[in-house]
Amino acid sequence: MTDANVPEMFGCNVFNQKVMQELLPKETFKALKKTMDEGIPLELEVANQVAHAMMEWAISKGATHYTHWFQPLTGITAEKHDSFIAPEKNGGVIMEFSGKELVKGEPDASSFPNGGRRATFEARGYTVWDPTAYAFVKEHSLCIPTAFCSYTGEALDKKTPLLRSMESLNEQSLRILKLFGSTARHVTTTMGPEQEYFLIDEKLYNQRKDLRMTGRTLFGSKPVKGQEMDDQYFAAIKPRIVKYMEELNKELWALGIYSKTEHNEVAPSQHEMAPIFTTSNLAADQNQLTMEIMKKVARRHGMVCLLHEKPFAGVNGSGKHNNWSIATDEGENLFAPGKTPRENAQFLLFLTAVLKAVDENQDLLRISVASAGNDHRLGANEAPPAIISIYLGDELEAILRSIKDGKPYDSKSRQKMSIGVDVLPPIPKDSTDRNRTSPFAFTGNRFEFRSVGSSLSISGPNTTLDSILAYALKEYADELEKSTDFEKDLQNLIKREITAHWKIVFNGNGYDESWIKEAEKRGLKNLRTLPDAMNEYLNPKNVKLFTELGVYSEIEMKSHYEIKLEKYAGILNIEVETMLEMINKDILPAAFKYMGDVGKSVQAVKNALPQAKCTAQINLLTKLEGLADALAEKADILAKTHLQAKQEGSEMEIAQAYANKVIPAMQEARAVADEIEPLLGEKYKPFPSYEDLLFSI
Repeated sequence: MTDANVPEMFGCNVFNQKVMQELLPKETFKALKKTMDEGIPLELEVANQVAHAMMEWAISKGATHYTHWFQPLTGITAEKHDSFIAPEKNGGVIMEFSGKELVKGEPDASSFPNGGRRATFEARGYTVWDPTAYAFVKEHSLCIPTAFCSYTGEALDKKTPLLRSMESLNEQSLRILKLFGSTARHVTTTMGPEQEYFLIDEKLYNQRKDLRMTGRTLFGSKPVKGQEMDDQYFAAIKPRIVKYMEELNKELWALGIYSKTEHNEVAPSQHEMAPIFTTSNLAADQNQLTMEIMKKVARRHGMVCLLHEKPFAGVNGSGKHNNWSIATDEGENLFAPGKTPRENAQFLLFLTAVLKAVDENQDLLRISVASAGNDHRLGANEAPPAIISIYLGDELEAILRSIKDGKPYDSKSRQKMSIGVDVLPPIPKDSTDRNRTSPFAFTGNRFEFRSVGSSLSISGPNTTLDSILAYALKEYADELEKSTDFEKDLQNLIKREITAHWKIVFNGNGYDESWIKEAEKRGLKNLRTLPDAMNEYLNPKNVKLFTELGVYSEIEMKSHYEIKLEKYAGILNIEVETMLEMINKDILPAAFKYMGDVGKSVQAVKNALPQAKCTAQINLLTKLEGLADALAEKADILAKTHLQAKQEGSEMEIAQAYANKVIPAMQEARAVADEIEPLLGEKYKPFPSYEDLLFSI
């Protein structure tokens, strides 16, 4: 593949606006565009014409089936395939696809998570076409992005709330912009998710039960070399990985995904792909596709792509840096500082709204990234802490501090300026350094939410970001729309709100132990585990926020509460069962076999050399015997703790038991097993080691 043909093949498998204009009658395209831009329902006749053109195009791409492609609350995607064939009287078939089939489908909803709100026999669910996201051909099927809801109208997916939150943010942003005299008609959020991942050899992967069952290693002693030499980060990419990345790019580009950056990450065998920004809805769809394609392409190259947040202990885990911004239909980035007093006043108001939103909703942001896998990563040496704070950079912090304190801003060039709406200082772009320890960092014209886990759908975090900002803007608009002196009241509001939410600003080292104490002093939340976070979810202020904006109903929130806790316990249940199997079927038998052979060698040496002390063998046997007994004891404790956790009452009580009792028991068992591993002879290893997994490609 040469550079010359990339523009030609980019988006070749996507039914995008260029294709629509070519294949649809002018009036049909105009009606569809109105639906896409303004949400106006399609007439059935128009839908039929769109469906027919879509089918003809898909068939030309080799498709024989269509599927409503949706994102249930499992966090992955779902699809049910139907062929285009319809019977003819003569026993043959014709290819047909109607507007009705395009717009709505009816998959079985009984086996998707619903939080216990519906009985199994209440199986009906509906998929509804999302015309703001482009259809595409994948393998033999036309994939139609859809929302997914229950028979009674509740959202059963991640797309619907995201679309609702985007619309809510649009509405509230336009209220604010109108006060500044803007002529913008639409505001949307844009997203660029940096995707980290590991690639390991497939043959080695198949020899590890923990990787196959849980996506992460439950055991593994530290290799003699890890990432301490910093020689992996941005290093030359190995030939086998280059071939993988070439094919990955080709597939992503064909699906219209803006795969832009690729490089080695910090840990051995870790890599990153970063796309160009696009609207949040499309970015969420494309990131789900990206994760799916990453895994498929890896298998074709004899590798496995690991998207777990912490597949290996002792080296960096994987995140998905959620680069989030907001822009008008006129191309104005509302998080970009401006050159005029008006532009800077507007920028500062939106920035202040972010401070307010994040400070008042630390719990919701932490909840949006909470998972069993991500709990292992957050707070480790490569990830931001579980404590939510905002990094602004020194210069922007100084500007806000001067507003808060009512003092002149002293710029780097020593030009003193008073801070007022009419004489706000010019705020330079990209004047901030990067702070990789911050969970939420301003990076010049966007915010980088660094706490998102690599395997998570970005729909949840972005639904939360859009919603909390919309709610803050709503409160500001309610106040400023009543103002009789806009400039004065705006200045007072900005100063008041910066002061009220100053505690959320932190430019320091989030890894430092002192930050935990400082954050506690400031009154910031430290929600270390998913159950800790979910304890906050149904707080009345959270229910009020989401229901007033129309993003979630209270019923939907209660469903999500149950689903998150149930999934957390379910994942840990699988991990414990896998761990116990590996101890009893792999690790202990390997230790016993090695001890037996060492014991035989002692006897053989003494038979040949009666005066021999065999100190080395006997010390090794003594140590292994003690560790084997300790591991058996730890496994027994783990099994009992696991059983007790499963017998707790509510979903929250079960999840808390796993977090507070089972996980520590798992860690204790692992510590002993990891002490045994380096003592075993090479041929006695029960499964591939970290050294094998991380340095085999």
